[in-house]
Amino acid sequence: MLIRPGVSAVILRPEGVLLQKRDDNGLWGLPGGSVEPGESVTEAVVREVREETGLEVEPVRLIGVYSAPEHHQIFTYPDGNVIHYVSSSFECRITGGALACGPESLACEWFPPDRLPPGLMPIARIRITDALACEVRAFIR
Repeated sequence: MLIRPGVSAVILRPEGVLLQKRDDNGLWGLPGGSVEPGESVTEAVVREVREETGLEVEPVRLIGVYSAPEHHQIFTYPDGNVIHYVSSSFECRITGGALACGPESLACEWFPPDRLPPGLMPIARIRITDALACEVRAFIR
C-alpha cells in the first residue's frame, strides 16, 4: 500500500455544489486527485479542477485534512493498486474557464446540497457537509 497526498475542491454556487462522475469507478465525487512531485497542495487543486472540469479556480479556504481509513481514504483501483490518501480539501472560487468535462470525468453537474445524487462517494458527502458548516478552523478527520 502506498501513501499519497491528495486534494479535492468543494465549489459552491447558488445552483449547488459541483460534482464529477468519475470514469474509474462510475461514482460521483468532488474534483480532485493526487499532488504531483514539486507541487503544493493549492497548485494541485487548481490543476486537478482545470483538468477535470475546465474551470479555473482559486482556493479560498481549507475545509479539512482527511486521512482516517474509516473516512474512506483507502482506495483500491481496478488495476489492483491500493493507495491510502492524506487529502486536503479546499473551498474554491471560480475565476474563469467554462465547465467542460475532462477525460477523467463522465459528467460534471451542479447539485443542491440537500439533493445529492445516488452513487455519491461517502467521503464527498463528509467534505460537503464540512464545507457547509462554515467553520473558521479546518476539520481533521
